[in-house]
Amino acid sequence: MTPTAALTSRQEIERLQATRLQAVLDAAGQTNLFWRAKYAAAGVDLTKFSGLGDLSRLPFCTKAEILADQLAHPPYGTNLTWPIERYSRLHQTSGTTGTPVRWLDTPESWQALLKSWSELYALMGVTRQDRFFFPFSFGPFLGFWAAFEGANRLGHLCIPGGGLSSTARLTLMLENQATIVCCTPTYALRLIEVAAEQQIDLSGSAVRAVLVAGEPGGNIPAVRQRIETGWGASVFDHWGMTELGPLAIEAAGDPGSLYLLESACIAEIIDPQTDSAARPGDEGELVITNLCRSGSPLIRYRTGDRVRATPPGERPEAKAPYLRLDGGIIGRVDDMLTIRGNNVYPSALEAVIRQFDAVAEFRIVVCHVRSMQHLRIEVEPASAAVAAGQTADLARQIAEAIKDRWNFNADVVLVEVGGLPRFELKARRLVTENVSGT
Repeated sequence: MTPTAALTSRQEIERLQATRLQAVLDAAGQTNLFWRAKYAAAGVDLTKFSGLGDLSRLPFCTKAEILADQLAHPPYGTNLTWPIERYSRLHQTSGTTGTPVRWLDTPESWQALLKSWSELYALMGVTRQDRFFFPFSFGPFLGFWAAFEGANRLGHLCIPGGGLSSTARLTLMLENQATIVCCTPTYALRLIEVAAEQQIDLSGSAVRAVLVAGEPGGNIPAVRQRIETGWGASVFDHWGMTELGPLAIEAAGDPGSLYLLESACIAEIIDPQTDSAARPGDEGELVITNLCRSGSPLIRYRTGDRVRATPPGERPEAKAPYLRLDGGIIGRVDDMLTIRGNNVYPSALEAVIRQFDAVAEFRIVVCHVRSMQHLRIEVEPASAAVAAGQTADLARQIAEAIKDRWNFNADVVLVEVGGLPRFELKARRLVTENVSGT
């Protein structure tokens, strides 16, 4: 893969994208049954495709299509460009929103993912002295498998923390003087909680950076501040998907954003209501065409993630001329709740709730009463806050903050310490209850 330093202009990026896109389409059009059938049904003739300018002529692809294909042709579906013997890695999505999707990689595509991590680490300012700690159990989830192997490939000491308790993980991290910790925002907060219980001074450790991914949080200001304060370290947000690979990182010296690795993909931002291109600077849905996984390509894939590209004239100086997403991943297109006429996203609610230091964990319960959505927010206070008598008005204060922001009343209730679940990977804080009645 062409290294970031070699890509100094949009023209160079677009030339590389055009070359790689043509290779992906050539392979997909010849031997990939999924794409051949999809394009035949849409009346698309790839032999008449003439470059990046024609990309918008191709139909979108959705996760529902991929899942339906895998259910109809188990276990991997028909999005396979090569015979099954060519594939050497299996990963699958976390399944937080339904049935997991499986994904296969050839040795060549896996190496491309590791090269992507080389670029991502360079953007976040990783140095030769950094040591990486991965405090979670490795399973079929792609996430930090590639991050682990990518860092190891660069010669860094990589410390796996699977199969251990949170306390044992913290001990392992401290004893080996890790400088970069890779986990979800939720688990970064959980380790702060455990460290306080065990009287471990995280802020005095060798950790200088917490690389978070897998869920919104890294670019939610209140969450970010809590992690940085608890760890005494900088937060770096990362974005990728099992079916797309690692594609975006927060650059050193430019907090509150994500830079998209356009050497490995083509990005579009569309209005999810009209499916047309969003106006420059407007919020929209991120659509990705992957350029480095031709064994199982995704072309114009609707991620469901809401983003806003920083207009060129507003961009700060960057490490590379890549697309900058202001605020990172803002939320999910399909997560929007309508409460009393207000459009509310869970990530926005978290931004309000996390402003209160006495909150250890929370859960958003959506109740449907006579086809109307109502919110109940269950809040677990921190044990230290309870001991200090700081929780008497906590529920009322959170409810007032929500009303001040959106002008509706949320039912905020406190639960006992330890009453809500904890998560190592993606948190599941949004649940739905059906309630009958008047």
